Amino acid sequence: MASSVHADMSFPQNLVLWLHVAFVAFTIGPVTLAVMSTPRYIRQRDTRILRYLNRITFVFGLATLGVLVAGAALASMISVASKPWVIVAETLFLVALLLLALILRDQRKALKALEDAADTQAPAGTVLAEVDPTLAEDDVTGGQAGPNGGSGSPTAATAVTSTSSAISAAEVQLANVERGRIAMMGGLVALIWLVILVLMVWH
Repeated sequence: MASSVHADMSFPQNLVLWLHVAFVAFTIGPVTLAVMSTPRYIRQRDTRILRYLNRITFVFGLATLGVLVAGAALASMISVASKPWVIVAETLFLVALLLLALILRDQRKALKALEDAADTQAPAGTVLAEVDPTLAEDDVTGGQAGPNGGSGSPTAATAVTSTSSAISAAEVQLANVERGRIAMMGGLVALIWLVILVLMVWH
């Protein structure tokens, strides 16, 4: 807030102001860092870190509501709630919260896609065992005669493995699509934070 306004504030108003600043310092930074780091770990296919970043985005994204509540309370206490710059700032903040909700959804979709891709990348014998135990035995023994005297089935093994690879590639492609969306929306959220900061400092 402006220095002239700050000087005329009462103790309760100053208390709400510092609460507002504390919410900004301890929520906006972590949630922005988590969002901006997500595309990197999607590219690296690190599901463990992605799960952690998704949790941070949810917790600190929810905590950013404190910024909005404290800011609105302070604006009402100092009688600037109807000012155009306050209304613009609050509207932009709501847009940022909506974008964070979309980012949370896309983080989970990317995480699930990468986990599904990892699940399909199983050894050939394991994949074949799910289809036909006889084929799995033939694959492990290198095409030796099976229990009925037949030979192994490398064609079937190749087909199943190729199908698994195709599924895995499709899941990774889906994760990459989500990575692009998260990067775009994360940049927009960061820009919104910057515009709101300028509005606060300017006034």
